[in-house]
Amino acid sequence: MTKLADDKQYEQKHLDHVMGMIKDKEKKLRKSIKKVESEARNLNSHFFDDVKLDYDGYSTSMETALSIHQQQQLLSEREHDWQHSAKQLDTVERLEKSPYFARVDFKEQNADKTETIYIGLGSFADDDDNFLIYDWRAPISSIYYDGKLGQVSYNSPEGEITVDMTKKRQFQIKDGKIENMFDTNESIGDQMLLSALSEKSTTQMKSIVTTIQQEQNKIIRNTSADLLFVQGAAGSGKTSAILQRIAYLLYRYRGNLTSSDVIMFSPNQLFNDYIKNVLPEMGEQNMVQMTYWQFVSRRLPGMQVENLFKQFEDNTADSKISAFKDSVNFFNLVTRYAKRLNRRGVIFKNINFRDPKKPYFDKEKIKEIYYSYNENYKLANRIDATREELIKMLNRKIAPEVKKTWVSQAIESLSKEQLNELYDRPDQEFSSEAEEEKFLGRKIVIKALQPVFKRIRSNNFINTRAQYISFLRAVPKMTDLSKWDITEEAWAKHVESVKEAFKKHDIHMNDVSAYLYLYDLITGRRTDYEMRYAFIDEIQDYTPFQLAYLKFNFPRAKFTMLGDLNQAIFTKDESRSLLKQIAGLFDPKKTDVVQLTKSYRSTKEITDFTKQILRQGEKIEAFNRKGPLPAIYGRKTDQEALTALQEILKENDANNFTTAIITKDLAGAKYVKEEMEKLGQKVNLIATANQRLIPGDLVVPSYLAKGLEFDAVVMWDASKKTYHNLDETQLVYTITSRAMYKLDIIYTGEKSPLLDVKSETYTEK
Repeated sequence: MTKLADDKQYEQKHLDHVMGMIKDKEKKLRKSIKKVESEARNLNSHFFDDVKLDYDGYSTSMETALSIHQQQQLLSEREHDWQHSAKQLDTVERLEKSPYFARVDFKEQNADKTETIYIGLGSFADDDDNFLIYDWRAPISSIYYDGKLGQVSYNSPEGEITVDMTKKRQFQIKDGKIENMFDTNESIGDQMLLSALSEKSTTQMKSIVTTIQQEQNKIIRNTSADLLFVQGAAGSGKTSAILQRIAYLLYRYRGNLTSSDVIMFSPNQLFNDYIKNVLPEMGEQNMVQMTYWQFVSRRLPGMQVENLFKQFEDNTADSKISAFKDSVNFFNLVTRYAKRLNRRGVIFKNINFRDPKKPYFDKEKIKEIYYSYNENYKLANRIDATREELIKMLNRKIAPEVKKTWVSQAIESLSKEQLNELYDRPDQEFSSEAEEEKFLGRKIVIKALQPVFKRIRSNNFINTRAQYISFLRAVPKMTDLSKWDITEEAWAKHVESVKEAFKKHDIHMNDVSAYLYLYDLITGRRTDYEMRYAFIDEIQDYTPFQLAYLKFNFPRAKFTMLGDLNQAIFTKDESRSLLKQIAGLFDPKKTDVVQLTKSYRSTKEITDFTKQILRQGEKIEAFNRKGPLPAIYGRKTDQEALTALQEILKENDANNFTTAIITKDLAGAKYVKEEMEKLGQKVNLIATANQRLIPGDLVVPSYLAKGLEFDAVVMWDASKKTYHNLDETQLVYTITSRAMYKLDIIYTGEKSPLLDVKSETYTEK
């Protein structure tokens, strides 16, 4: 028998032993959960039998309270036991599918014997607390990911420990059987990664903890940086490393950090849907997740914030003005402008009640109150004091309002039921009719003034829209616009267009952050001090202003930003200066940049093809996984192109591939869907970011395909007519780099010059 066969037999025996213990533990846990549940039910049903209810004297009611308290304590202890067991059961059930994926042998310094540990998705110990499986996030487990055989260090709670690693073994286990195992010196054997990657794509992302590379481990376990910036090529595992980083942090700071202290900004809703299973698979709850658009628009219910679709399809914006408004300089201008408002310049609006022509609180009067406080009042104190004063004034208005005729008319028109609702109790008595009328009048006035009170409480006496326009008008006096190559006339015209949009209740994406920031500074809105970690994915589609605003919103959070500067769809060439501008917001000593250059998503053939599209392609290395060459279909008519598309889909379906047909815009996606249906070919159109990703072939506009991956991609209409601007290079790269195994490109007429790649890297069909 060979050494490896011997080893395999030994390892299978060990696995059987561990699996037996896991099954025993599962039985015990199920039993204990049942027991706790029935005890809690029992306690609940006999709750008052055991409680001494005695209302005679003070001492006995004290006893009653104590006995209720004891019962409640018993119940909450049961609840705690139940939760603890349920969590353990969850881990055990996960481990039952595949208990561990690695074994490491090592010797501590000055130790005689070698220790062996097994690493899996969760920890598992026997009844004497000897660990049979270590969680992949435990400090000791990092030696498996980090080093080659020999001297390796890891950070433990006691400080840095160096060990001598003598063996690194990997397993693929399915249904309690070792299917594959091999010893390796590298951090992860390529076979392991190959088999993880060659699995078919689904509409949900899988957690691939077993295949973390050394560079990704640096991202996952970094706890020192205030800003961790990850620049990674398409398909280099940025997103999975980030989700694993979140799982690691929740494990490392268990007890001090919960998933609600972690927020993740993702490119669109589809992406949230795509990754929603990853953290639960690793035994953690999902973090707070939203898109930047959701973050800003939920605070502006009265306005329509430009969404992804409009942003992508709108080509009217002046790029110089956009670049200026998206910059950190513009953020600093808002900050400076707000400081000036402490002395003068805040714009107020009247607060009305019943008579729209006659203000109840006049804006001039509100302004007088606001600026009556002395110089050392900050904006936030000033508005608090103004609010308090207005509420006092409102309370003083109640008594005179009760005497007005509208109140007595209101009392007369009340039904019996409405009257009964106003009394404190049904049998309430009054000394006179006037007394009763006064009582009811006061109730009616207080109810009617509720909206006024609400407007004061929510700072609705500040005219934020006018204030923002006033800020925009002040910009030319505060900075030299010619540095941005903007004339004063162009700026004035732009301010008018913003004002017109406001009248229609519309606000552009490059105004919304500045608008909210100005409002926050004036009202002293409390920022979120609870949030400890903020993750921002697809960073290249954010503007420096938005990032500065997020940092202002989460002042105590450590930020992890990740993206591929080669894939900027919305910010185009600004993405190059993005890193410079962001870096200025953080302490350079606490900023770490990690580059992931190896692309694991696509086959070598696809990666070698797509990286040529980039003008200044960052260094992208292909992972050695084989597949067909990308194919380009040039056709004369739309009909021929549609026939080619149908043939491709049929072939892909026969191979059980998930195919995404990616069009440039929504109109193109709708056209493809309609035409395919006429040909009897079923495809699902993804038209908005809020749709679910359903199995089957999809048609997706390019701006919704961010961060996703598919077995096969068909780029539709790659003609010169559709893609001709140099600044669309990154868009073409994003579309083509979504493909894992097969890439087909279809065009009619002339091929887009952006697809000018070496002829030997594709086939023509």
